[in-house]
Amino acid sequence: MTYTGLKVCSTSGAPPTGLLVYIDGEFYPSEKACVSVFDHGLLYGDGVFEGISIYNGRIFKLDQHTRRMYESAKTIQLTIPLTEQELKSAIIETARTNKLKQGYVRPILTRGVGVMGLNPKNCAKPTLIIIPQRPQDYSLLGAGRTPARAIVSTIRRNPVSSLPARAKTLNYLNNILAKLKATSAGLDEAIMLDERGFVSEATGENLFLVHSGRVSTPPLQASVLPGITREVVMGITRELHIAFEERDLTIHDLYNANEAFLSSSSVEIQPLIEIDGRIVSNGEGPITRSIRQRFDEIKGSEGTPVF
Repeated sequence: MTYTGLKVCSTSGAPPTGLLVYIDGEFYPSEKACVSVFDHGLLYGDGVFEGISIYNGRIFKLDQHTRRMYESAKTIQLTIPLTEQELKSAIIETARTNKLKQGYVRPILTRGVGVMGLNPKNCAKPTLIIIPQRPQDYSLLGAGRTPARAIVSTIRRNPVSSLPARAKTLNYLNNILAKLKATSAGLDEAIMLDERGFVSEATGENLFLVHSGRVSTPPLQASVLPGITREVVMGITRELHIAFEERDLTIHDLYNANEAFLSSSSVEIQPLIEIDGRIVSNGEGPITRSIRQRFDEIKGSEGTPVF
């Protein structure tokens, strides 16, 4: 191999073009937006992130996402170099700069650049990135309109005593291994169990089951991320006077659900029609449909203005 000098930082061919990515207070064309190979977010998955949707020129649940990002950062002892208001302003600015009326933004905070080694003190300062996405750039946006088929993964969710699921970190290998189980089987999603054998969540979504008109979801103690859309769904059940409970769920509960659906900021509300070859329903059930319809109303009328 011949050394020819420094290579220009480029991600040509991989990301969508025509977007500007925020990195530490500056905007860069998406095809040129890069971080150092010595960033500990790359080397060790040391960092936190959020995924936030934009509807009708409004950023949905910005306050809640920002608050969760600060909580996640505090859990892994990572200091966000902006106040909460400054971070929200940076997210709004990223959406506005990219003229996003519909889409998605992903703020990411890594431990930053440092010499190799696990010691976080090797990093002088964190790296803050905000990635914008148009609806056509991110395949998960709108995917919830298509019912999904799932397996129960043999890969267990990280125990709460190891890596707290309530912190949304960059370390997703646990979830990725479960996702590989599903895709290798030709299915859409994997449902993960916690260390006790109770139902936890899907690889990137919270899970809800419906039995005899009652909606159930695993408690946070079951290695569950406190999803923002999860909270919205819980509020909708109260508003629509649908019986609801958080409780430990078993595989038996999965197999015998009348309806099942996933929730996240990207897929929104996605029906599950099959779990481990057992048919849950022939499509979106009536309770799932009523929750999704109300969610559509909420997302279309609430949020922080971009423009």
